Amino acid sequence: MTTGFAAIIMLGATGLLPSDSLSIQTTLPRPDHVVIVIEENHSLAQIMDSPAAPYLNALMQDGALVTRSYGIVHPSQPNYLALFAASTEGDTANQCPLALTVPNLRSTLAEAGRSFAGYSEDLPAVGSTDCVAGSYARKHNPWVNWQSSPINHVPASENRPFSDFPTDFSTLPTVSFVVPNQQNDMHDGKDPDRIQRGDQWLKTHLNRYVQWAETHNSLLIVTWDEDDGKSDNHIPMIVVGPMVRRGRYDERIDHYGLVRTIEEMYGAQPVGMSRQARPLSTIWNAPSPAR
Repeated sequence: MTTGFAAIIMLGATGLLPSDSLSIQTTLPRPDHVVIVIEENHSLAQIMDSPAAPYLNALMQDGALVTRSYGIVHPSQPNYLALFAASTEGDTANQCPLALTVPNLRSTLAEAGRSFAGYSEDLPAVGSTDCVAGSYARKHNPWVNWQSSPINHVPASENRPFSDFPTDFSTLPTVSFVVPNQQNDMHDGKDPDRIQRGDQWLKTHLNRYVQWAETHNSLLIVTWDEDDGKSDNHIPMIVVGPMVRRGRYDERIDHYGLVRTIEEMYGAQPVGMSRQARPLSTIWNAPSPAR
């Protein structure tokens, strides 16, 4: 009987695995750094193989494209909350401000001895609590909602403008979120222009990290908050790094499953709805033999 990672390799020869292969367990990698970029309001069909997104499609070729990834709800903010706390916290209308206290990805990573920071393009200042500032929107910045919390606190120092994203990537925290502004995250404007703009922004600002990550045990994840409202919230997810097997994978995942994946990587306790979610299991290279 074939078990573990060997079974995954056999099932995944085509790069596409049936959803019941999720029952096969394998050890998740433990990257030195994970950078998660959140884009806006596009379905898988709008991005995959699109001539307006050459860089994103190059990342799909260099890494894993998860073809059954889904947002949770509409509109934006509850999806961002789901990506940070594995809960929508009952928000249905991009309410601002919010003051939240529940456990979140930052708090559980801290308990596991790991670090976090969120980088939002055009955030007016470190720790800013503004609802809107130019093309920055707090609805796309979930961690700010815990800055005033007496428990599961997110320090203001970890809510940073994207201009603070380090050029020495070795100084990145364990897990970082990157949120482009609404001009650069495919939110504003019309297609194909907004797709092209977001694609070019990603190449300009993250490609050097992608190249560095390949030789420094680090990972890039690009996902979307939600689709355009026309595809059952079916969104792209792209995962690139030296621990990733190239291909297209039909393993089903949503925002709760992505949170669970990060938690499992670092031995952190699951929070919110991630307790009932499964981590990504089919896209990883076999772990190196123990020495």
